[in-house]
Amino acid sequence: MEAANHLGSTAHPSSTPARVPGSASTGTLGRHLARRLVEIGVSDVFSVPGDFNLTLLDHLIAEPGLNLIGCCNELNAGYAADGYARSRGVGACVVTFTVGGLSVINAIAGAYSENLPVICIVGGPNSNDYGTNRILHHTIGLPDFSQELRCFQAVTCIQAVVNNLDDAHEQIDTAISTALKESKPAYISISCNLPGIPHPTFTREPVPFLLAPNVSNQLGLEAAVEATAEFLNKAVKPVIVGGPKLRVAKAQKAFLELADASGYPVAVMPSGKGLVPEHHPHFIGTYWGAVSTGFCGEIVESSDAYVFVGPIFNDYSSVGYSLLIKKEKAIKVHPNRVTVGNGPSFGWVFMADFLSALAKKLKKNSTAMENYRRIFVPPGVPLKSEKDEPLRVNILFKHIQQMLSGETAVIAETGDSWFNCQKLHLPENCGYEFQMQYGSIGWSVGATLGYAQAVPNKRVIACIGDGSFQVTAQDISTMIRSGQRSIIFLINNGGYTIEVEIHDGPYNVIKNWDYTGLVNAIHNGEGKCWTAKVRTEDELTEAIATATGEQKDSLCFIEVLVHKDDTSKELLEWGSRVCSANCRPPNPQ
Repeated sequence: MEAANHLGSTAHPSSTPARVPGSASTGTLGRHLARRLVEIGVSDVFSVPGDFNLTLLDHLIAEPGLNLIGCCNELNAGYAADGYARSRGVGACVVTFTVGGLSVINAIAGAYSENLPVICIVGGPNSNDYGTNRILHHTIGLPDFSQELRCFQAVTCIQAVVNNLDDAHEQIDTAISTALKESKPAYISISCNLPGIPHPTFTREPVPFLLAPNVSNQLGLEAAVEATAEFLNKAVKPVIVGGPKLRVAKAQKAFLELADASGYPVAVMPSGKGLVPEHHPHFIGTYWGAVSTGFCGEIVESSDAYVFVGPIFNDYSSVGYSLLIKKEKAIKVHPNRVTVGNGPSFGWVFMADFLSALAKKLKKNSTAMENYRRIFVPPGVPLKSEKDEPLRVNILFKHIQQMLSGETAVIAETGDSWFNCQKLHLPENCGYEFQMQYGSIGWSVGATLGYAQAVPNKRVIACIGDGSFQVTAQDISTMIRSGQRSIIFLINNGGYTIEVEIHDGPYNVIKNWDYTGLVNAIHNGEGKCWTAKVRTEDELTEAIATATGEQKDSLCFIEVLVHKDDTSKELLEWGSRVCSANCRPPNPQ
């Protein structure tokens, strides 16, 4: 399959098919799967070995275009495949049956929530054991091997249990192509005795398969564009807001066409940050209701027409259901559907087609943009630190802002880093990722590993809270082993700060670690790793200079010690509103 047909702008040069002549000796299921992964753009697979997948791992290692990266646990392998897919357009992980599968499933659920095609491959039982009354190890002790499959049915778009060589080719190809078409994870279980057996269906190089592009219903597209253009051309001060489903619809280019043609201000939903270029002249910031960036929320909510492109409205993105957005003023553009105010909804209309066509029909209207420029006041600068004054979080992020360029990417962990990183202004080509829909603490450690592996030419800057880091700390080991050079800011404030601001209790206080000491122990003198512990602005400035200078080729881990109550004002507001939504009493029955 040609990368451009399914991976859009996220395709990587290595996604061209591996040209290895087929022969009976290489014509095996394991060889076929390895070549398919290379063909779709996967050059790194994250794995944890177990007896059911060892033979399969041998075949993946033997593929010249694949690099096998062993992780410390399955959860992190899944998070790494998630981070990888965000950059490459597709990721893959390999684990063993049930004990590995049920360990990785939380990461796969997160990838499902964020519409990421992750190929989750499991080494399964010997094909002869299916249909027998045998009890196998790594299971729950019943002669039924379907528990893992049943669990994955809820968090993957397709499941393939390969225990027969005759249809293995079709099952694998169908699972992979479905994951790419639907932009969701796929589950593939492969019996442990099958990967190395030659079979006629695998004797030649895989024929590149093609994903048929989604084509809009032309009449529906025209009707949707006509209704939307009429709605917007009558509006006084319309705005556009980009959402997270721009990625799954592969519509960033078409979104820019609409922004350029319309003259409307362009905002981004928090979970869409990084998908809309912030250097665009009409970009006004993050729309997040009461915790929007300065002057952005006022412009969006006072508009008489707003175009939400690829939105997800949940209790987090709506700040506890407190957005001042009215349905009758909103046009919602979903990946395959358009809804105009309280009026009609047009199905089988694809986002990129719709935005490009709409751009040609809109009258230019810069009223809202002019309003924004009239009311805009540049954000305040944090107060200057006194000498040896304890470091404040707003000072930390002032320095992180200065580190950003087109050669960096930001990974923001669930917690106060969500809010502080939202305020960063992303230069052109600077990557940005966080997991808002699923919000799994600890996600960022594995995601940093995967993202950095996918884009070695970018330096990842990860902002991780101490509570989140304790969940997944081990795979710092894999980053060092893989020669990565990310910069990790470990924000040590002694607890689960985001939970404190929603509802405090003794359970939000955690055991403090010597985090730099832990990373030094993991490093153990093997590979390139540098750590620093900072308490003041001067120490921070010095650490950043070292990390970007003499240690620029090392994994740099900077532990930042701050006060436990030093949070962004946005988290304080957001936390109280989410708490209010969580605490609503039951409706009368």
